[in-house]
Amino acid sequence: MASYNKFQAFVENIAEKVHNLGADALTIALTTNANAPVATNAVLADLTQISYTNLSARVPTISSSAQSSGTYKLVLADLVLTASGAVATFRDVVLYNDTPSSPADPLISWWDYGSDVTLANGETFTLDFDGTNGVLQIA
Repeated sequence: MASYNKFQAFVENIAEKVHNLGADALTIALTTNANAPVATNAVLADLTQISYTNLSARVPTISSSAQSSGTYKLVLADLVLTASGAVATFRDVVLYNDTPSSPADPLISWWDYGSDVTLANGETFTLDFDGTNGVLQIA
């Protein structure tokens, strides 16, 4: 199972109205272990992504964005990445916000899958987001 990690700048970005998690264009980026994200990364430009040649869309669907009893929860539908040819090897999956321009492409969180993932033509990889607890909660 992949381990969830939060980018530190996300906390400040929430407090300073950078994100509208219920409406903004959240997107996935993929990186290698050699270029693994670290908690102090703040924007997509801080990361080195793999080439997305031969890979399906990387935009997850927001299932719900709401609070209940004072706890906010963001739920994303599972996203299936499909290869239409060889895809570069990746290990980390990064969630970022593609909507804001200042800062541009602020980072939210990432998941380390613990080992390299390689997709050949026709293979799929499912990003299994937690439908019960959500991608993140803010209390």
